[in-house]
Formats: sequence, C-alpha cells, structure tokens
Amino acid sequence: MRNAVRSLWAEPRVPNPPTRVWQDWALVAVLVPLAVLEVILREDLVWRPVALVLGAAPVVTLLWRRTHPLVVVAVAFGAQTLADVATLFGADESAVLYTTAYVLLLPYSLFRWGSGRDAAIGLAMILVGLFISDTGLDLVIAIGFFLFSAALGAAIRYQASSRLREMDQVKLREREQLARELHDTVAHHVSAIAIRAQAGRTLAAADPNAAVDALEVIEEEASRTLAEMRTMVGALRQGEEPELAPQRGVADIERLARSAGDSPRVDVELSGDLDDLPSSVEAGIYRLAQESITNAVRHARHATRVKVSVVGDDRSVRLTVSDDGDAGSLSASASSGYGIAGMTERAKLLGGTLEAGPSRDRGWTVDAVLPRNGTAI
Repeated sequence: MRNAVRSLWAEPRVPNPPTRVWQDWALVAVLVPLAVLEVILREDLVWRPVALVLGAAPVVTLLWRRTHPLVVVAVAFGAQTLADVATLFGADESAVLYTTAYVLLLPYSLFRWGSGRDAAIGLAMILVGLFISDTGLDLVIAIGFFLFSAALGAAIRYQASSRLREMDQVKLREREQLARELHDTVAHHVSAIAIRAQAGRTLAAADPNAAVDALEVIEEEASRTLAEMRTMVGALRQGEEPELAPQRGVADIERLARSAGDSPRVDVELSGDLDDLPSSVEAGIYRLAQESITNAVRHARHATRVKVSVVGDDRSVRLTVSDDGDAGSLSASASSGYGIAGMTERAKLLGGTLEAGPSRDRGWTVDAVLPRNGTAI
C-alpha cells in the first residue's frame, strides 16, 4: 500500500495536454447563460448577486481544466463551499446553483491530466467540500459520483499511456529493423567494393586489365548500394511512395555468391523442399546468408572456400554457412560489430534460432533454423 501511494504521488503530469478546444468554449458558453437564467428564475435563492458570482464565475476556469486541473478544482470547490456557508444565513433558501453540477467533470480532469500529487491534493479538497455541503445519504451518493468520475479519468489516462508505450515499442522495432537492413545491405556491397579495390590495387602493376575489371565491379556495387539506400530513404519519407522491388529470397543466394568474388570461392547448395516459402522466411534466409557470406569473405583470414547450404523440409528451413579460414579473426570481428547480434534478432523475430561460432576443425560456422511458416514451432 505504501509503494502504491508513493507511486501515485510521484506520477508526473501528462505531457503536452491540449489547452483549450472548441468543446470547452461551447461548455462555458452554455453554462454561463444557464447560471444567469437560474439566478433570475429561481425563487429559493438567497443573496442572488453572491449566488451569481459564486456559481457563474468559476465556470470560466473550465478553459484551463486540462493544463491546471488542481487550480480549477480549488477555485470551483472553494466557490461552492462559500455558497454553502452563505446558505446557512438564508434559512430555507439556498445560494448554491444547480448549474454547478459541472464540478462532476473536475475529478475526471484531475486524474486524466494532472500529476499524482495534484490528484491526491485535489481529491482531498473535493472530499472536504462534500463533507461540508452534504450529510447522510446525499453525501454517500455524491462521493460515489465523484469517485466514478475520477476512476473514469484514471482509466482513460492508463489506456492512453498504454497506447503511447505500444507506439514507442513499434518505433523501436522499426528502428531495429532499419538498422538490420542497412547493415545487411550496405555492409555487403561496401565489403565487395573494398575487396575489389584491394585486388585491383594489387594487380594494377602486373595486369592493368584486372584493375579495370575491378573498377567495373566497384562501380556496379556502388550503384546497387545507392539504389537500395534511395529505396530505404524513400520508404521513410512521409508522403512519398517508395519504389517497390521484388523481395529477394533463397533463389537469389547463388547470384549473391557469384557477386562475392573468386577468393575465397563461395559454393551454394540448395536441397529439400524450398518451394512455397512465405516471403518473410525467404527474405530472412537471404539476409542471413548475405551477412554470413560478407563476414566470411571480409574477415576469415586464409579462407579458400565458403560453403552455403540451405535445406528445407516440411517444418523448417536450415541455413548453414561455413568457411575454412582462421576462426580467431572472425571471433574478434563478431565481438566488435553488430552482425551476429542482428542475425540473431532477425532469426528470433521469425521464430527461429541462430548459432555462430568456431567450427570443430577449422573456420567459422553459422547455423540458422527458421520455421517454414515464419512463427515459433
């Protein structure tokens, strides 16, 4: 109970509440004339000018019930308490207007927009005002109405907060997905550019034609990188339709292997049931293979061969990428980069698993298993 009270007391105000909307102006425009008419027509009112001021003036504070709910509660219930005190001098007459029923809105505003401290102090003010003005059954009924209004405000506030938290989670997942896509696509092409540039520089003196070939590959990879970056940026901009291209899948892994170059050689073996895979699984297998091949070509020292195996059955698809290079070099790169972490997240999102580490004999192995339907088995 103590922790709950502390949590309520420390609850901050709702950030950026709406100031004054047309409904507030409409409510004030209706209530003020009604208060004036009530003062004119009711015969059981005592001190009519006082009743008018105490009943109509606080209505204007409704315009600030979202931004300053505690102040509005203090003004409204302070005026109502003064009206109750004035009633004591009026025998059978009253100084309280029926129009002041608008105060039922104030507990809602207090718990919907105010801080926890505002809510606690304001609720205490309301209860004190009720004990002064009502007794017996009327007091119980009044407390019930005000508590219902407060509970409604708290419930809507909780619902709005939950929606905001959900939106934040969605944005976070989108950022993580974008980070993975940028890493998988751009890193692959940039790695190919770097490898070709190194090869061209080495062969330029002995074989100028090889250097020219390397430059052609570099130009092609750079063009692909720019095209994919433009597609991603176009998808992120509001009001701009991105250029949609077919999602790459298992069948594109062989072309991916050919673009990796000849050293080390990349061999691809596709077997089993790989037909009719969901697009999400196809894209996941392709991206995992792309990142694994990039890591092997870029970081596996003394590697001569990279083997890519994709096997499908009636329940899952297994991707295995292994090389015969120095496993220590890949271990160092994996600990300093985001590649393995991104691949693990991608596999987990599709309900699968991914393991990466040194092979028993030599090199590095990435082993990923994804369910065919893209959900956890």
